Amino acid sequence: QVQLVESGGGSFQPGGSLTLSCVVSGYTSNRYCLAWFRETPGKGRVPVAGIDNEASANYAESVKGRFSISRDNAKNTLYLQLNSLKTEDTAMYYCAKIANNYWGQGTQVTVS
Repeated sequence: QVQLVESGGGSFQPGGSLTLSCVVSGYTSNRYCLAWFRETPGKGRVPVAGIDNEASANYAESVKGRFSISRDNAKNTLYLQLNSLKTEDTAMYYCAKIANNYWGQGTQVTVS
């Protein structure tokens, strides 16, 4: 059974930093792309960053230069480092394996 479990959310101040983690279980291979999304009541769920199995990454314009996505295949873990936090980064953050429509349960990040 495939599972994605996020952690690391909480309440933070503007300008601060945090790292979200997503542990992926149920796969025998690391040859897949992963992504982070975030959801707010006003904007719905939107992509934040994605990374392929060779660690090639892409980012939404709104987070370029502030967020960094990475993965540790040995630990089956996806990360999202969030720097220079803004109040508009407040959202529920989800990790996902889009190809199979697998999603984690989300972790709330509040910046205020």
